[in-house]
Amino acid sequence: MVASPFNPEQQARFDAELEAALARFPPERSQAALLPALHAAQRELGWLSTETLSYVATRLKLWSTRVREVAAFYTLFRLKPVGTNHLQICTNLSCALLGGEKLLEQACTRVGARPHEISADGKFSVEPVSCLASCGTAPAMQVNDRYFDEKLTPEKLDAIISELERVG
Repeated sequence: MVASPFNPEQQARFDAELEAALARFPPERSQAALLPALHAAQRELGWLSTETLSYVATRLKLWSTRVREVAAFYTLFRLKPVGTNHLQICTNLSCALLGGEKLLEQACTRVGARPHEISADGKFSVEPVSCLASCGTAPAMQVNDRYFDEKLTPEKLDAIISELERVG
């Protein structure tokens, strides 16, 4: 058995979420609980390490490579650590046409981190993402997997970052 990456409190919460997900499907369809399991693990740990992916695979009786493939496919799963405030800025077509790339550059400059890196103080990371499903209100951004703003402007971005700096 692969060692658990969770402390006891995290393990209890993860187990409860995993059991609830598994209860929704027949036992032979445990792979159907993979996305909920990955979400639960990421909520507890902040990101999905190779060890965490192996643990999820073991718990669901799936191949580790399959679990890694699924986690790597979706941009909502993080395969390396991120800052306390993880800014995801859409740079797909609609957002790009309305300034998404410039907002990404502005965010990187403002927080002192290049795309996919963490700022020196650990408070911020910035990631370009392919789609936040908000083409009609582009450009869009989310912070820590929560939609933070749509129809983002340079002024709104500065205000959001200032607020995040203020609250820590």
